[in-house]
Amino acid sequence: MNTIDVTTASQAFGASGGRRQWIDVRSAGEYGSGHIPGAVNIPMDQIEARVDDLLPNVPIVLVCQAGKRARMVAGLLEPCRSDVTVLDGGTEAWHRAGLPLVTSVKSRFSLERQVRLIAGILVLIGVVLSLAINRNWIYLAAFVGVGLTFAGLTDMCLMAGLLLRMPWNQARTGPSKTNKEHAQPCRL
Repeated sequence: MNTIDVTTASQAFGASGGRRQWIDVRSAGEYGSGHIPGAVNIPMDQIEARVDDLLPNVPIVLVCQAGKRARMVAGLLEPCRSDVTVLDGGTEAWHRAGLPLVTSVKSRFSLERQVRLIAGILVLIGVVLSLAINRNWIYLAAFVGVGLTFAGLTDMCLMAGLLLRMPWNQARTGPSKTNKEHAQPCRL
């Protein structure tokens, strides 16, 4: 698997560098909270369904928060593409290097992080109230546990769906560009 560090990537593929398609494999909320200019968002869980969105003869640079998910996606794309490179350190390293990020939502917390935070708070409230006020409050913690178990088994998180509709998770809208080029007929 090919990797590239932030300094080399910004110099080699900058405004005067070679043509690359930057694919950010994080969730839409994470992408909106800060992404590399020019990067297109194809979340990791959608990559198999959206492989035709990848330009056929343009090398790919995969990006995520720190590099782990990008490496996993590179492994998925390996049977179809030999021109995939992972940005080592992801957007965290890009930001630490002082390079620009584009933000389109007010929240800096990813959707996944918001779900974990709220679930943790609800469990804590349920436990504290069950100890201090009435033991039936423990059912709040149990309810959250059931919800997290359901989300893990089905990959459908009702709390994430609710949080996605919150105003701080709404992306700013602007004109969109469409690209009519199609990728090779590789299926994952």
